[in-house]
Amino acid sequence: MAQRAIREYDGKKLFAQNWDKYFAPLKYPFESVLVTSGEELKKKAEEPGYEWLKNKPLVAKPDMLFGKRGKNNLVLFKVNKPGDVTLEDAAKWIDEKRNQETTLLSGQKGVLTHFIVEPFTPHTEDEEYYIAATTLDENYDVLYMSAHGGMEVEENWDKVVEVKIPINASDEEIEKIIKENIPADIPEDKKETYANFAVNFYKFFRDLNFAYLEINPVVIVGDNVYLLDLVARLDDTAGFLMRDKWGDIEFPTPFGMPEKSPEEKAIAEADAKSGASLKLTVLNPEGRIWTLVAGGGASVVYADTIADLAGGVAELANYGEYSGGPTTDETRFYTETVLDLMTRKKDPQGRDKILIIGGAIANFTDVAKTFTGIIQAFEKYADKMKDVGVRIYVRRGGPNYEKGLKDIKEAAERLGLPIKVFGPETHITDIVRMAIEEDKAKA
Repeated sequence: MAQRAIREYDGKKLFAQNWDKYFAPLKYPFESVLVTSGEELKKKAEEPGYEWLKNKPLVAKPDMLFGKRGKNNLVLFKVNKPGDVTLEDAAKWIDEKRNQETTLLSGQKGVLTHFIVEPFTPHTEDEEYYIAATTLDENYDVLYMSAHGGMEVEENWDKVVEVKIPINASDEEIEKIIKENIPADIPEDKKETYANFAVNFYKFFRDLNFAYLEINPVVIVGDNVYLLDLVARLDDTAGFLMRDKWGDIEFPTPFGMPEKSPEEKAIAEADAKSGASLKLTVLNPEGRIWTLVAGGGASVVYADTIADLAGGVAELANYGEYSGGPTTDETRFYTETVLDLMTRKKDPQGRDKILIIGGAIANFTDVAKTFTGIIQAFEKYADKMKDVGVRIYVRRGGPNYEKGLKDIKEAAERLGLPIKVFGPETHITDIVRMAIEEDKAKA
């Protein structure tokens, strides 16, 4: 499962869009905006439906995929006393914090660019509850519940109830399991409301393909439920199926990480539109060893092997995968993206570049079909590949692998590209050893 974090704002928006289906008759007074500057916030306050920005006390905080914002003094909820933050206060604070490097208590450093602003919800610490869910394995999910939410939830983790839920449990079984395990110290007047919310929280988590979902704290006032802080990660392998339910959701770069390159963004966009899995991370554009690996597990194995045999990760240029039965066109686009990056510069020391085309033995991906896409990319980039000196090593197995290997070998030889091709009789990573040994022999 590939887990990708989303912003707090987008997570709350998903709750709001699906609230009546899962949580009625409870109510969620969703009032929230995501902005990048104080000026943008002020303009938002003039739009219909956002009058609350001018007539309610506010809370502002970064929405940048990191936690412990309170402990990092990055939550504005008071100027003189809690609940007195005005629109002007929030706009000024955002402008003071934006576009400057911030260092967290964890040591992470980054620039604050996005902020979430919401109404202040008056409550006491005794009204702060905790709930979260995560995937455990292929058989179970885990639901976490506690009457002690807020900033100190980790210090009170011994009071958190953990409930394992079979992923194939019926709605009736889910309700029974959760209601039998509601924390005993939830106040009696809130216990039924919290229990109903917890049951439907898990169903919402499951149905919308979250990999992790945490609300800390949840505040319950009468029939109103306030989601004061949210952390969420989606299972992005389900993105193709969940397009209508998720909408145009953003998967931002985590705080402190460099922004994605145009090529990485292009592959991410293709991945979002596909039922297959297309992933690309450029580790070192100057690296000599590039990979086209089929399968997420195989990509880890190849990366580790290259780092081991090549004397470290400096030579490894990229990390990623194409898997899950991509079409010929998707494979061609993915390969062209990698080859474009690979052939932009020659090695400063005049050494060859190495292209590893590897993978385990596929279960259902048609090897010949995907190799047709790779061959089409070779035909487009052959001259550039020869100019920078690319050597190709292939190891693959699976449906139609004999035809795929035959086709790619004949195409490379026709195009004048040095290639060595192996089937499943060769160990999955042996082509890395062969490439490195030949590299050393040429030195």
